Amino acid sequence: MIDAFRADDVRAAEEPLLAAERGFAGGLMHRAATALELAVRRELRLGVGRVAGATVVGLVGPGNNGGDALHALAGLARHGVRAVAVATSARVHEGGLAALRAAGGTVLAVVPEGPGRRVWLGDAAAEAFAAEVVLDGLLGIGARGGLRGAAAELVEVLAALLTTAPGAPVRDRPLVVAVDVPSGVGVDDGTLPGPVLPADRTLTFGVAKPTLLLPPAAARAGRVDVVDLGLAAELAGQDRVPAVRRLGARDAAALFRPPGPADDKYRRGVVGVVAGTATYPGAAVLAVGGALGAGCGMVRYVGPDAVRHQVLAAHPEVVASSTADVRVQAWVLGPGVADDDAQAGRVRDALAHAAADRVPTVVDAGGLELLPAGHLPPQVVLTPHAGELARLLTRRGVAVDRAAVEAEPARWAREAAERTGATVLLKGHTTLVAGADGLLAQADAPAWLATAGAGDVLAGVLGALLAGRAEDVRADPALAARLAAAAALVHGRAAHAAGPGPLTAGAVAAVLPRAVADLLAEPATAPARPAGRRHARLRVHAAPRRVVR
Repeated sequence: MIDAFRADDVRAAEEPLLAAERGFAGGLMHRAATALELAVRRELRLGVGRVAGATVVGLVGPGNNGGDALHALAGLARHGVRAVAVATSARVHEGGLAALRAAGGTVLAVVPEGPGRRVWLGDAAAEAFAAEVVLDGLLGIGARGGLRGAAAELVEVLAALLTTAPGAPVRDRPLVVAVDVPSGVGVDDGTLPGPVLPADRTLTFGVAKPTLLLPPAAARAGRVDVVDLGLAAELAGQDRVPAVRRLGARDAAALFRPPGPADDKYRRGVVGVVAGTATYPGAAVLAVGGALGAGCGMVRYVGPDAVRHQVLAAHPEVVASSTADVRVQAWVLGPGVADDDAQAGRVRDALAHAAADRVPTVVDAGGLELLPAGHLPPQVVLTPHAGELARLLTRRGVAVDRAAVEAEPARWAREAAERTGATVLLKGHTTLVAGADGLLAQADAPAWLATAGAGDVLAGVLGALLAGRAEDVRADPALAARLAAAAALVHGRAAHAAGPGPLTAGAVAAVLPRAVADLLAEPATAPARPAGRRHARLRVHAAPRRVVR
């Protein structure tokens, strides 16, 4: 499990540790700067084959992140790196500035009153673009709002230069390393209030920050490493709770219920599926395939004759009927349901049965239009994409459009959970789950999974997980949110298994059994899945306590 904490909680946890420090050596900034320096040295060895003679440019603002960058630059200078700091404000960290100058580094400024030699902003951007590595230490977690003034202009110019070589290796363009967080992001909400320099890698200190897990800002963080500074114990001692969580493979595996020797198909969980119409029969086939592939004991399909025939042709093990008056452990309602009064009536009937019997339920696609006006229990999981979430909120008195949801997905997922009472899984490259268990964020899928029918498969996967743990969900409705996050994780892993390259939803459904089996068999010490250039991955390691010379 990766836990991300709000900026105020992180600062509160740092206070007693800072109060106990006796100077720079061995303190939090020393350890953070050392970890940053070592990470850059490793990137230089991997990217260009050398450390001495390389150029590293640090973009430095007024806060402690700028101090981390300056001290890291000083350490790099002592290893033969041409270390250049570009100050965007009159005030920078004095200790870091003195250390860099003592180590022979260069200090430039893009504002008249800044420290160091004054240069034009365009020249500073060109200097950074010509470097092997750029450190982004402009703003930290204490900042509010986006970048402003010279810092914003510098980032805009440099970001434009970097777009001329997207995906190029470090020898052809600078590797951008963000210090703690990419500067200018909404630290607690993952928003992008202004220009942000996209990072290839982020070293975040102490614990993860919400912005590193939440869209859209998470896409600017690249690969993320959490440098352990000993804050976790202090956060726990202060009863601080994570603002956002992300399940790992072991967490998701623990949520599955593999069958035992005494289990039959009913004990393993029966999933009822009301999906598809004559216009969209494939949605039913895919939702059923998702449920079967994720390991339920049985699927009862409910729908019109034309769709039942196609479902049975694809999945002959399914039990099919035309009425929702059947006994199941979980329902999947709505994929492909549109413009069909009879199938909409079956969805409403299933919703009524679920409410009466407290049956865990997934409501997707067309089913979202058929929800009752009242409050729903947390064991009902709504699975909209951004446009569907906007329409759902608008029907409940909150005027919001798709663009607003995409700009602040965490805010609106929480709002929908509060307005409906249900658990809300907001689909996207980073899938958010808001519910009684807080907020979870999963980023386990390749971008190729943005394909027609993928949501239908996900609905089926989630139905299988809910059915397998139905009694547990009744006892603890908050469990529905963790099961939804686990469904997103295994769905993403199945997409990786079906790739690489272009995917179809049917191909993802077909490899689900292998993806589940691999997940359950994965050892606790298995290495993290490799990530793409812009896909955030988090890793935790301990910060060294002194600079390695």
